[in-house]
Amino acid sequence: MRHRRPMSFLVTHQVAALSAAALLAVVAGCASLPTIGPGMARGATSPIPLAGAHGRLTDAQSTAVLQRLALGGQGSHIFDRHLALVAGIAGSSPLVTGNKVLLLQDGPTTYEHMFTAIGNAVHHINMETYIIEADDVGNRFADLLIEKRAQGVAVQLIYDSLGSIGTPASFFKRLKDGGVRLLEFNPVNPLTAGKDWEVNQRDHRKLLIVDGATAFVGGINISSVYSGSSFKAQSRSRPSGALPWRDTHLKVEGPVVAEFQKLFLASWKSQNAAALLDIEYFPPLPQKGNEVVRAIGSSPDEPYSLIYATLISAINSAESQVYLTNAYFVPDPQFLAALKAAVRRGVDVKIVLPSKTDSWLVFHAGRANYAELLEAGVQIFERRDALLHAKTALIDGVWSTVGSTNLDWRSFLHNAEINAVILGQDFAAQMLAVFESDLARSTRVTPDRWEERTLIDRIKETFARVWAYWL
Repeated sequence: MRHRRPMSFLVTHQVAALSAAALLAVVAGCASLPTIGPGMARGATSPIPLAGAHGRLTDAQSTAVLQRLALGGQGSHIFDRHLALVAGIAGSSPLVTGNKVLLLQDGPTTYEHMFTAIGNAVHHINMETYIIEADDVGNRFADLLIEKRAQGVAVQLIYDSLGSIGTPASFFKRLKDGGVRLLEFNPVNPLTAGKDWEVNQRDHRKLLIVDGATAFVGGINISSVYSGSSFKAQSRSRPSGALPWRDTHLKVEGPVVAEFQKLFLASWKSQNAAALLDIEYFPPLPQKGNEVVRAIGSSPDEPYSLIYATLISAINSAESQVYLTNAYFVPDPQFLAALKAAVRRGVDVKIVLPSKTDSWLVFHAGRANYAELLEAGVQIFERRDALLHAKTALIDGVWSTVGSTNLDWRSFLHNAEINAVILGQDFAAQMLAVFESDLARSTRVTPDRWEERTLIDRIKETFARVWAYWL
């Protein structure tokens, strides 16, 4: 699972999880990923529909927005191909104009923005996270949530049962006693499960919505592992001396927040839990900026991952660049094929991955793909001096995504995930600056260097690859 625990905890639970996974595979068979191709799209004979603060835009308005986003006309091709494909995927949420998106590049900065938003809440707070720990950061969140509840603000929290398995019951009791409504997603204990026991399906989302007007989404859990900054020049280690965690998050304001709110409410309802509070979750949302954003959620209850379909379609539409940064890279064959095909088209494909990890199985399962990718011309870099946890992509200087989704089977098949897709050159330029900063702090993996790795590393890769589907 993502954001791992200390090694003694990790080994015990990974062994148990892998054993359970193997049993499930025998009993139920393995789920599979869909084939993503042009056949999934409807025709692109009319402008791609956009939504704004007051509902759907006219065709003329939509066309004007997309023309503004295009790179002097050059970018129209990627919009035509990518948007037409995604528009034809069942369940896809609308592209929404008029948003303000703030790129947050480390844990401390993200938390300060979250604390400010929570402190200013007047109506409701909806929070969904894979991990919430009973440490300094987790307790500060708990204190604020309880304080806002005492002020009459409605507070609802979804946390994943497995992701937060190390968090003591007393932590959640304090929240509950303080009036916070809690939902434990897919309880590990079958005796407390409120629906069918689905231990392999996890809620890996990181989402905070305040007053239905501000949303935070990305890769950052609630934990003191983020107490050190790893992006800025003054990067520092955590108080324990461990590597700082490098992650990316977003603060989003504007009409698209309603789409993130829908995803939270759907998560709550999917668990057959106590009814949601009967309050107004969708206030009028005026235009806040110029960003065009799509909120995309995926769930193992759906036929296929919308995030996976969207990302594959974007890579297949790439004309100049595909820049990926990801913490847990265990791609399926179709994803590998998309990357290699992009290189053959002359696309510059670069991937920044961790050099250190909190899960050796995932780490080495991912490295088992290096030789194939390097041979195809994909450029691989490993981030130094930090534990990389970000999940981002930048394509053709106009298409960006930030979210909770790792590039692995688990994220695409077994987890509930959430991402934001942002279209436009201005935000993409910010993403490029972050990517280039990570590149400067990374070591390139060359074919010659990779051939020199040790026999022990090769054995680890072979072993880990067997478990790739379940990691």
